Amino acid sequence: MNSRAHTRTSSTHDADVVLIGGGIMSATLGSMLAVLQPSCRIVMLERAEDLATESSAPWNNAGTGHSGYCELNYMPDPDDGAKAISIAQQFQTTREWWAHLAEQGLIDPHAFLHTTPHMDVVFGARDVEMLRRRHATLVRDPHFADLEYTEDRKTIASWAPLVMAGRTDDEPIAATRHPHGTDVDFGALTRQLAAVISDRGGDIRLGHEVRTLRSDGTGGWVVEGRGPRGDRFAISAGHVFVGAGGMALRLLQRAHLPEVRGYAVLPVGAAFYRCSSPEVVQQHAAKVYGQTPIGAPPMSVPHLDRREVDGQSHLLFGPYATFSTRLLKHGRLTDFFTTLRWHNVHVIAAAGLQNLPLVRYLITQLAARPRTKFAQVQRFFPRARFDDWELLPAGQRAQLVTPDRRRIGVLQQGTELVTSGDRSISGLLGASPGASTAVPIMIDLLRRCFPDAWSEDWAHALTRAIPSLATRDESEAAVETSTTRTRTALQL
Repeated sequence: MNSRAHTRTSSTHDADVVLIGGGIMSATLGSMLAVLQPSCRIVMLERAEDLATESSAPWNNAGTGHSGYCELNYMPDPDDGAKAISIAQQFQTTREWWAHLAEQGLIDPHAFLHTTPHMDVVFGARDVEMLRRRHATLVRDPHFADLEYTEDRKTIASWAPLVMAGRTDDEPIAATRHPHGTDVDFGALTRQLAAVISDRGGDIRLGHEVRTLRSDGTGGWVVEGRGPRGDRFAISAGHVFVGAGGMALRLLQRAHLPEVRGYAVLPVGAAFYRCSSPEVVQQHAAKVYGQTPIGAPPMSVPHLDRREVDGQSHLLFGPYATFSTRLLKHGRLTDFFTTLRWHNVHVIAAAGLQNLPLVRYLITQLAARPRTKFAQVQRFFPRARFDDWELLPAGQRAQLVTPDRRRIGVLQQGTELVTSGDRSISGLLGASPGASTAVPIMIDLLRRCFPDAWSEDWAHALTRAIPSLATRDESEAAVETSTTRTRTALQL
């Protein structure tokens, strides 16, 4: 079978696959296509002058390899661990793909991945009981076998000295700790995955902003926009993937994709406090998560993180909610308004009315002064000094809102993969934990959009790279085998 048939293109197309956006999602899909089918003609278009300048950039996200170890918002019911376990399984799949690339010498794990224990610390009798039950639920699953629990202050102090130093009250406190968590620089990883694409003949074009997507009438697409000098470009493709972060919905709308009819996005910004003082940073070697404030969106879980970026160590605390009508950090103030349609305005309004506590929380966050914000740092780190920290704007998120059966807006958590009925165009909408689950998302895309290639070649190749795809075995022995292999390959 001609390999071109795998991507259902003809020789008249300029590319087999066009990737819109130069972040972790496009880079993950592109790297998989480049490895599975080296003859695939891939073009990546990025509007900025560099890759990974938006949500994938290290200072625009918390860098947590989301594995369910510490994210309390994945498990509001401490007796129901289904979502946390699912996230852990998906992240393990992602790790297996990274391990395969590392074994092939295609990526350098030292450049983007570091072992960083994941912790929860909670205060008060109610939350202590919640954390105790959460631990009892999760520790029965092999992915969480190493999850530790304690209410002993000395033990917590040995895990996270800054959290306990200077804490004089006798308020009940509890913590969990998984020693094998990770800190991920998704920006550095994106650039390495992009190199996999370009080394196999892929074309990465920076400074290219896509303006329109139109069907070419033959099952493909014409991608049009402006280049770095304002010159127009047009590229025909057999398949288009829209991985443009907050701008993905607008582009899918412009493609007149019926699958996103009624969909809307709400811009949600964030900021973090960062400390780069070596004497402070060296005392903290974990990502410590807490409970989400009442009314806050799930992505607002407070956490005190050790970060490794460009060979230097830092501490990060946040996030704090910010507001802008931009859908990208480096976008335009008109971005949000360009996504409004007659069929989604009422969806946004309904979502707002159903989430008034969230609206109040955002207003409170926006009105808070810097010293008030910093008091939250001191809740986790009592001896933190204001002058050691700087407030950094982080990335913009486009929170997905979808209509339900009653056409009422539902605020969605996580990400959603959208594909057209003819499988010629796809896109990713939503936010966290997207980057950490990029590989399973893209495997789903390959299955759905390229069924012939999947059944003929790709499934077999991927199961060799990601053994868990073949067995679906989540037993203790299988998880231990996968974990050991990935730790070794990724040098963790």
